[in-house]
Amino acid sequence: MIFSSIPFIFFFFPLCLLFYYIVPFKLKNYVLLFFSLVFYAWGEPVYVFLMIFSCLFNYLCGIFMEKFEKKKKLILILCVIINILLLGFYKYGNFVIENINSILNLNINKLDISLPIGISFFTFQTMSYVIDVYRKEVKVSHNFFTFTTYVSMFPQLIAGPIVRYETVEKELEKREINFENYQNGLIRFLEGLFKKVLIANTTGFLWNIISSNTYNSVLTSWLGIIAFSIQIYFDFSGYSDMAIGMGKMLGFNYLENFNYPYIATSITDFWRRWHISLSSWFRDYVYIPLGGSRCKKIINIRNILIVWLLTGIWHGASWNFIIWGLYFGLILIVEKYMLKKQLEKLPLFFKHLYSILLIIIGWLIFAFEDMSLFTNYFKSLIGINNKFIDNNFMFYLTNYGFVIIIGIVFSTPIYKEIKEKINKNNWLKIILYLIYLLLFIITISFIVSDTYNPFLYFRF
Repeated sequence: MIFSSIPFIFFFFPLCLLFYYIVPFKLKNYVLLFFSLVFYAWGEPVYVFLMIFSCLFNYLCGIFMEKFEKKKKLILILCVIINILLLGFYKYGNFVIENINSILNLNINKLDISLPIGISFFTFQTMSYVIDVYRKEVKVSHNFFTFTTYVSMFPQLIAGPIVRYETVEKELEKREINFENYQNGLIRFLEGLFKKVLIANTTGFLWNIISSNTYNSVLTSWLGIIAFSIQIYFDFSGYSDMAIGMGKMLGFNYLENFNYPYIATSITDFWRRWHISLSSWFRDYVYIPLGGSRCKKIINIRNILIVWLLTGIWHGASWNFIIWGLYFGLILIVEKYMLKKQLEKLPLFFKHLYSILLIIIGWLIFAFEDMSLFTNYFKSLIGINNKFIDNNFMFYLTNYGFVIIIGIVFSTPIYKEIKEKINKNNWLKIILYLIYLLLFIITISFIVSDTYNPFLYFRF
């Protein structure tokens, strides 16, 4: 079940809110836990037990750390190893077998397993909890049901943001559930829904058409990868908006996960703005423990490469993700040690242009698991054996140009600034809400009539 589906929008979530609001506060976590388990079991009826096991195991690790203070480092090490082994088995088992077969010319049978939805997200959440307990940055949870509610909360379960225990620790026990939070949450949910369905799905459909064509002109190829860049941003940030909005309706305040990454003036700036919860996770639990930047230059370079190798691996069991991670790691090293002063001197326009070009090339690596397809597409971008323009480009531009322009505009803070001015005028707010209602009707018609409604981050 995805957030942008009819069963979720009209049945599951309204039913959840109904029960959640009518029960007394002491039962709200149990209602949320029940609906979260149903939500996960909807798509993964077997793997819901894997998630429950992960919750129980990490919950007990926290309890044992408190009880056996002198052995808490050993408990932490064992806990992290088990978590990584579980993630590795389900997410990377077949990838490892494929490469062993290829290198050693063997014929080991693949594992007959599928990827549990959201395993990367809930594994990182449980590990952050255990590490924070070890560091004494959060108190040990003594209620298994409350802890499982934290891990399994359906708004952020399958796509993040990666919510740390410290963010919701107090709200799990006491939180404000009122009309203002509901209203703000509903608006945020609708904004995410519009981004996902009207922009991400439309540009994603265009990308599918263009990327499946072997012979594209230069301009068609650029139009395609720009469409993918818009799709992945609005797909993931739209889901994050919906998660944050639902969190508010339930009384939780999740941290922001995106901060207009496409206005970045460097790749360093981009990764401060894109998937903030993942970047901060690797910073706090890998980069800084390795020594961060307060060490020798060669050690810092090693630390950056390790973090970005792991970032690539986290995104998927394929070589293109590893290359993608190292690609950005190398750029960050170059920016830090070679281009920092030069970038500061560049006019703002050229900073943006530099950043966007490198980001787009990164998305091209990300998009193709088959590196030969990446190579062919890259050649078409730079015009090797391809026309500069063709009739397809004009057709696609005519039919999808408006959505691409809307995507570009809404990837900047322009709408945010306009909305802030609108909110100061009650009449303008009413007009805005009427526009939202109209967009909601259009969005539902898109969902009903269109079979293309994917979510890219399901595979992570």
